[in-house]
Amino acid sequence: MSTSSVSPPAVRRTAWAEGLDELRAAATTEPGRLRVIGAVLALLVVLFGAVTAWQVSDRAAAADDVVEHSQPLTADAANLYRSLADADTTAAAGFLAGGEESRATRERYTADIATASALLVKASANSAGSDGAGAQITKLNGGLPRYTGLVETARANNRQGLPLGGAYLRYAHERMRMELLPAARALYDAETERLAADYATAKAWPWWALAAGVVALGALGWAQRRNYRRTHRVFNRGLLAATAACLVLLGWLVAGHTVARGGLTGSYEHGARSLRVLNEARIAALRARGDENLTLVARGAVLTGGQQDFYEAGFRSGMTELAGAGDQGAAAARSRLGAALALADDEAGRAPVRAALTQVREWQARHAEARAADDGGDFDRALATVIGAKGSTGESFDRVAAGLQRALVHEQGEFRSAADGGRAALDGLPVGAGVLAGLGALGAVLGIGRRLAEYR
Repeated sequence: MSTSSVSPPAVRRTAWAEGLDELRAAATTEPGRLRVIGAVLALLVVLFGAVTAWQVSDRAAAADDVVEHSQPLTADAANLYRSLADADTTAAAGFLAGGEESRATRERYTADIATASALLVKASANSAGSDGAGAQITKLNGGLPRYTGLVETARANNRQGLPLGGAYLRYAHERMRMELLPAARALYDAETERLAADYATAKAWPWWALAAGVVALGALGWAQRRNYRRTHRVFNRGLLAATAACLVLLGWLVAGHTVARGGLTGSYEHGARSLRVLNEARIAALRARGDENLTLVARGAVLTGGQQDFYEAGFRSGMTELAGAGDQGAAAARSRLGAALALADDEAGRAPVRAALTQVREWQARHAEARAADDGGDFDRALATVIGAKGSTGESFDRVAAGLQRALVHEQGEFRSAADGGRAALDGLPVGAGVLAGLGALGAVLGIGRRLAEYR
């Protein structure tokens, strides 16, 4: 009995494997090798253009966010803090005036609260993706109505001559100082961090695009050298055109990003940094003014651990932060006004800061007069020196605020000018990258095609 063996069925090869075999077979001939070289060159040039368009678009979007989104939101957060602090200061001034509270004081308080409410609505609409900012906005939205309610209760009691009004106002101030202003400050810090992140993205070098450009140019150089060694022809017009397109794109990329980076750096150094210091100065001035008013409202009822008037100590601390220790002469280098003067890069930026410093010194002198009058038992004179229409510390504070506002407007213009110049350097580069990459790839294909034609 004989047995027969049956051969197993042949395993069918995949199309991918068969394609690789055909590619290997084609690469053993010069025409086949040229086709592979042409395809690789075209791919590398297109890849260079695509990566350039992607990375430049990403940085251009970040630069747009710096100018149109994160910096304006940072400014809004600073204005929110200012509005809340000024409302608290104005409420205290109106309380001190008692039944003689002026219409202007009342309208200023109302305008501050309306501004704060509007800025909270705007912040809520732009806080998506920021849990930290959202939490602070929620806290502010809940705390602001409670604060305004306490102020109105204090006013109602004050109009009736009830001493309980002072307690309500101090409690309202405590809520503002312990809850609302810290939340506003945290919101400002969160927006400042977002601005810094956008700056970092916009200024980051497009390393992948630069690497792709170097690789593409290297491959084109190798292909032309190979062509020269085999044909002794110095130039291949197609490959030369592809090389020129890549060189133009790489040069445009380096130059454009360098200019953009320089403009954005300038907008930060001579704009954003100055704006931050000026906002800090305004915060210090507002805090000092609020403490000054509360010194007369509380009249020694609130003391520090060292048995000093709590609000008077707060006023002195605010003045030290604003202009440095002492009450005369130039601002200390590490104070807010000293830093603002150092950062200002022209006289137009320094002049309003100097004017604010002059008014700070006048404010300190008038405050000393008010304290001397109050300590001597002349409360009415102290009150007139603090909230009076002429020659008062309130007048000095308003002039300080006006000087800082002029400086902020100037630095905002400096920021915008430099940032706009920086982001404009990237205009057209993504589209240009696509066009040049397409021309480069076409040149590579045509250059290799010319060599292939010699084998037909």
